[in-house]
Amino acid sequence: MSNSKSGYEIDMCNGKLLSKMLRFYFPLLASNLLQLVFNAADIVMVGRWAGNDALAAVGSTSALINLLTNLFIGLSVGANVMVARFYGAKQDKELSEMVHTAMFSAVISGVLLTIVGLTASGPILTLMGTTEEALPLAKIYIKIYFCGMTFTMIYNFGAAILRAIGDTKRPMLFLSIAGVINVILNFIFVKFLNMSVAGVALATIIAQSISAVLIVRCLMMSNGAYKLELKKLRFSLNKFLKMISIGLPAGVQGMLFSISNVVIQSAVNSFDTITVAGNTAAQNVEGFVYMAMNAFYQTAMSFTGQNMGAKKLDRVNKILIYSLICVTVVGLTMGNGAYFASKYLLRFYSKDPEVIAAGVLRMKYICTIYFLCGTMDVSVGVIRGMGYSIMPMIVSLTGACVFRIIYIFTIFQQYHRLDVLFLSYLYSWILTTLMHLICYSIVFKQQKKKLKYV
Repeated sequence: MSNSKSGYEIDMCNGKLLSKMLRFYFPLLASNLLQLVFNAADIVMVGRWAGNDALAAVGSTSALINLLTNLFIGLSVGANVMVARFYGAKQDKELSEMVHTAMFSAVISGVLLTIVGLTASGPILTLMGTTEEALPLAKIYIKIYFCGMTFTMIYNFGAAILRAIGDTKRPMLFLSIAGVINVILNFIFVKFLNMSVAGVALATIIAQSISAVLIVRCLMMSNGAYKLELKKLRFSLNKFLKMISIGLPAGVQGMLFSISNVVIQSAVNSFDTITVAGNTAAQNVEGFVYMAMNAFYQTAMSFTGQNMGAKKLDRVNKILIYSLICVTVVGLTMGNGAYFASKYLLRFYSKDPEVIAAGVLRMKYICTIYFLCGTMDVSVGVIRGMGYSIMPMIVSLTGACVFRIIYIFTIFQQYHRLDVLFLSYLYSWILTTLMHLICYSIVFKQQKKKLKYV
């Protein structure tokens, strides 16, 4: 394939593993961090120039946005695994059909999300207990945001395809362009045009549309079997079923985590607006640490997928070990670094001392042990790359979501304090990581037996 000569693709099945994983990881890391620029720019602009109510409004929507989008973003995970599998097995016809089915699914997913977001977001925000001051602004922000969901889905599915064949550089470039545009438009809409939350939502839509156009153009100009041709854009039931066999459980898992986070956000909303605003700012800082760790999850999944396609199971164990070590180092370094610098970082979002204090409290309990979330995700990525998606979904449902919900309705209700609420993350991450590692051991033995008799 011609793109391999230009250095975009990575052969994940041969050669030194760690160096190739890091080569894949760093552009992906940059991409993930740039994606946060969209939301960070929103938060910073409204916090500085639109007030605490607008800041709380944008923050109150994040858990709901994740809840509504994670199911469909999970389908892009299925596309990533299957494209990597076909690419590693050198099955060009199957690869092409999967690419076109995935992009067709992206458009349908975006349209469905827009409809659901416009009709259901308002009532759900009310049920979540969004503060009276923030609720009207939150409704405006989220409805405008969901109008651009088709662009978001097109980018996510397109980026998943490119990453499956080892290309993390071009998605990074496209997000760089979109991120700069988003920041500039936020500044214009909020500071000069006084559009508040409507301005940041509109800026996000415009930036997302640009990244979507760029990724589609990239796929259409590719020379490999993953080239996108509009005349071939159609729905293949066989490929769709393969995609959702991995992606649907991944999406459901994401939704289940989001449900537990919605419950946690509702618990945070039971405090005052200052607390909600501080929690919002802290979450945004934490997002940068999470995305740095999540890039190892995506790395582990793509590398595992290609090596499973090439039937090189011996490399999968190394992928898990390298990923766990790397994500622990990154999580400990960035998480604790963010906490120690929390007072300075939170000032980018608000100058209110009470808001900053509330944010510091959250980061004390989350950032310092955030690496546990990374080890949990990496374990899931390897298991999912091996073709098992229902198992990690069930484990996540039990170990994180159900546990957190029970915790909030029992222990937190008895001890109604923020520190008690935040400890639910620690306990759920430890429990779920251990369960995933046990599952991996079982799956690996099963796959080893299968290859032995092939």
